[in-house]
Amino acid sequence: MKQPLLNAWVNNLNWEEALREIDGLIAGKEPSYLTEVNVDVLVKMEEDPYLKRIVNEADLTLVDGQPLIWISRLGKEPVKAKISGSDLAWVLCERAEKKGYSIFILGGGDGAADEAAGNLRRKFPNLNIAGTCAPAWGFEQDEQEKRRILEAVLKAGPDLLFVCLGCPKQEKWIYENYRLCGAKLSLCSGGTVDFIAGRVKRAPKWMSAWGMEWFYRFLKEPRRLFRRYFIENMKIWSMIWKYGKQTDRGNKL
Repeated sequence: MKQPLLNAWVNNLNWEEALREIDGLIAGKEPSYLTEVNVDVLVKMEEDPYLKRIVNEADLTLVDGQPLIWISRLGKEPVKAKISGSDLAWVLCERAEKKGYSIFILGGGDGAADEAAGNLRRKFPNLNIAGTCAPAWGFEQDEQEKRRILEAVLKAGPDLLFVCLGCPKQEKWIYENYRLCGAKLSLCSGGTVDFIAGRVKRAPKWMSAWGMEWFYRFLKEPRRLFRRYFIENMKIWSMIWKYGKQTDRGNKL
């Protein structure tokens, strides 16, 4: 069951409910995929109908971003919990070790996926890491590289596939391949691979709770992130005005 949040349809779940849904998807007969939405994703969706379709058709769409939690409170049914992709990855890896799920990490710069896998093995010794793959730069334009990636995942056949390619590359790759790649559940995981690898440090918990994680990331990479946070993401204000009270847009999906 989904409900509207600006231009997206999201699952309004707490952590326990989300994990139960994920277990159900892994146990299901059909492959499935999970997306996360934050301000950046919603802004991109507004200008990319294909991305919007992908996010809204996902088996699970979770809210990753305290600002969206606050925005949801303008409507009748506020979103229960922020479930960030990076936090979810750690929780799912711990769960995978206990339940015997296998995982595959796709994405990151040269060596990042292998570094992440090494850190996960140290933290979760019995975790079944089926494989890793770091796509070459510009892989989406290279048919041979796309086949190599798909074959690597298909050979591993993981229960959980963490796709860390950034938005909208990861969403589009998953949508076009989740039924072909042999994974039971494919997840849009953004920068998770770099966090787990230790290449990028997460914001302190108090900053995340106050919706300031984006500012912490900006301080770490100001030149790369200035346009995203101070120009592109400012469009969220006009979207709030455009969509009004989110939960008044019709029936739940």
